[in-house]
Amino acid sequence: MEKLVIIPTYNEKENVEKIIAAVINLQQNFHILIIDDGSPDGTADLVQSLFDRYPGQLFLEKRTGKLGLGTAYIHGFKWALLNGYQFIFEMDADFSHNPKDLENLYLACRDGAGVAVGSRYIKGGGVKNWPANRIALSKGASLYTRIITSMPVQDPTAGFVCYSRKFLETLNLSAISFVGYAFQIEMKFAAWKLGFTIKEVPITFIDRQLGESKMNKGIVKEGILGVLKLRWMSMFKNYRKKVKNNSSDNSDYISK
Repeated sequence: MEKLVIIPTYNEKENVEKIIAAVINLQQNFHILIIDDGSPDGTADLVQSLFDRYPGQLFLEKRTGKLGLGTAYIHGFKWALLNGYQFIFEMDADFSHNPKDLENLYLACRDGAGVAVGSRYIKGGGVKNWPANRIALSKGASLYTRIITSMPVQDPTAGFVCYSRKFLETLNLSAISFVGYAFQIEMKFAAWKLGFTIKEVPITFIDRQLGESKMNKGIVKEGILGVLKLRWMSMFKNYRKKVKNNSSDNSDYISK
């Protein structure tokens, strides 16, 4: 029990069974935690029906209502730490992230990185099926983030990530402020501020073919204003968890 892939879902019934099968069929001993925010389309029920097919490999946490991407991942991080996983992944359900890239992210963290980022904007990376204006927005957001924060990450908004247990145990998860678009930026920013190595691994991001995108104006606005807020808060915020008796304390985990 070493590697856990966290996949948040909301109305992903068209994709979730296929993405679970694609990850498990890699035969690289990845376990999967689906965190469903009360999908009205029955996503959670479908996942639950697959338990017998993937015993001991597939898990489900059900939450009530859309509580935000960031809170879903933090919920999953705490679950992963409590259950002994060493490498914890973020991944979308819609195949915009290729499951085959999970192994390269794992190897980067296994070989010493605190955080491995599936990067669209380094040599070997790219984007498929996005219109030109969406690519420009994404690249502009990455450049803007690097300028404001000085963080040396080419794809700071990326959502395909592997975290080492050591980083997540060091991080005060309660200090993460953002729940949407800016959440991904803040997690990398926290790792950088804490002195962890961030390794970017090239991936090709492919726009979803089934289901609806969760991107909206509110998410973009949070990203723009969030980066400014992040830079300001960095002068006062400490991302390091206070550890007592040299042990990790994940007792604030509450199943919701």
